Amino acid sequence: MSLVQNQGSIQAKSAGSQPAGQVHPLSLQYLQEADISTEGLVSQSWDELEEFAPDVVITVCDSAAGETCPVWFGKSIKVHWGLTDPSKIDGSEEEKAQAFRDTIAEIQQRVTELLALADKQLSQEELRSALNKLGAI
Repeated sequence: MSLVQNQGSIQAKSAGSQPAGQVHPLSLQYLQEADISTEGLVSQSWDELEEFAPDVVITVCDSAAGETCPVWFGKSIKVHWGLTDPSKIDGSEEEKAQAFRDTIAEIQQRVTELLALADKQLSQEELRSALNKLGAI
């Protein structure tokens, strides 16, 4: 996820280093269940965001934590909010459903707290510290 702050608002984009080529069907199902719009969601590479200049880059997939971000993210604050990928869960349909619901709820909580940070005038180091704390919850 990459973010640009603009006077208390946030523009977020999502991409990955190794996109699957399509949004996972269960992601779409459980996002819709949570009343989150899935309109326009696509599986895309972060290479497609080369023109995007985020203030903050947040990796969420544990497998992406050690990867090097593209050079055009150079001065961005980079933090990791490790989450288990619910699409990789082996188990019953109910266990998979709960994994998706838990992940969505965790992201919603962190984004709510992130929005509160966007309203504050934090230095880059204060913002990095606050974002790292959110990822440790």
